[in-house]
Amino acid sequence: MRTPLFVRPPTDEERQTLAAGLRSGDAFTLRRCQIVLASARGERVPAIARGLGCGEQTVRNALHAFGERGTAALTEGSSRPHTIHAAFDAAAAERLRALLHRSPRDCGHPTGVWTLELAAETAFAEGLTATRVSDETVRATLARLGIRWRRAKHWITSPDPAYAQKNGAATG
Repeated sequence: MRTPLFVRPPTDEERQTLAAGLRSGDAFTLRRCQIVLASARGERVPAIARGLGCGEQTVRNALHAFGERGTAALTEGSSRPHTIHAAFDAAAAERLRALLHRSPRDCGHPTGVWTLELAAETAFAEGLTATRVSDETVRATLARLGIRWRRAKHWITSPDPAYAQKNGAATG
């Protein structure tokens, strides 16, 4: 059986901060203060979780955070990832730019118009990305390169070699 997890004894200054946190309007701070003070009183993790209506892992996370960061753990931090791994590195992004300057037909697609989804599929097929990425990832990569993506417009064209001449005559 594992030994029960308890918070280290808070200092007098930390106790004052914890007591002030019990009057906080922020629910995160209030809950963290309740958890730490309950553990300091000697309550075990399952009892604290039951008493506060939260999960045991939430209690453990709060106790570990208080042990590591002290009263700084009483305020909610950002949930944003610490590191963002771009699906396209700089070289792959430039290759994507070059890919989009070619026709999709060159890559074996039956259309002559790029869509974000088609670009994502082709980028994976050509080895620009390790996994199939979303069309939003392609759009964000293009935005990072300074390229605005607009929806493709389908124009009616004809395979007739004299189409441009005939069309010009018809439209004046």
